[in-house]
Amino acid sequence: MANKKTKLDFEQTITQLEQIAKQLEKGDLSLEDSVSKFEEGMELSKQCNNLLESAQKRITILLKEEDDSLKEENFIQEEE
Repeated sequence: MANKKTKLDFEQTITQLEQIAKQLEKGDLSLEDSVSKFEEGMELSKQCNNLLESAQKRITILLKEEDDSLKEENFIQEEE
């Protein structure tokens, strides 16, 4: 498990989350180990979500104005 003080990037976090999912899917861990891996996976999932939210907040859209100047607007995700 990664040190809690170590910040992983999104790709590293997803890779670790995938590894945990594979270990759990095998079904050969003890109950205690499975619960521990599940908890670790939940923490990694939260980290991924936080990284995605942070990235979404930083995204801006540049729109060209009529006078050829650029205008920045915050990215707003449309609901599907």
